[in-house]
Amino acid sequence: MSAHGGKSFIPLNIAVLTVSDTRTEANDTSGQALVERLTETGHKLAEKAIVKDDVYQLRAIVSKWIADENINAIISTGGTGFTERDNTPEALMPLFDKAVEGFGEVFRHVSLSEIGTSTIQSRAFGGIANKTVVLCVPGSTNACKTAWDKVIKEQLDASHRPCNFVPHLNISAEQCETRN
Repeated sequence: MSAHGGKSFIPLNIAVLTVSDTRTEANDTSGQALVERLTETGHKLAEKAIVKDDVYQLRAIVSKWIADENINAIISTGGTGFTERDNTPEALMPLFDKAVEGFGEVFRHVSLSEIGTSTIQSRAFGGIANKTVVLCVPGSTNACKTAWDKVIKEQLDASHRPCNFVPHLNISAEQCETRN
């Protein structure tokens, strides 16, 4: 079967967004953990940015990335808690064509063994917009590692069975031929 059919790994172009009023490139350990994991897996870092936790700044950058046909996935870290400044769900959910309800549920399930019932304070969520999957995780570095290692990695791998997100994404012929 062809790579697009789901049997072979296809390197995706993934953008990483850190949502924070305090992080910089020098201390963004969460964003860096995601970048390291996605590149070690064989994916390509398409873009990386840090944006203040502001609804309109979040929407602006994510809308730009959703509209970019060269970006297949977006992973954001931060802004998913319950403080007054945590606005990622409110900012990004209206952009989705379809919600991925199971993403937050599975993330909280796997986090339960690591942080106990505190996992209920995570508003991790996901969706698909313009054939781009958007997955939003908490801002802690450990949460990013858990999300990638136990959920995201498999779902962004075309060879993962029985299903994954790759068939739902805007994948170019060039990406499919990269690993034939």
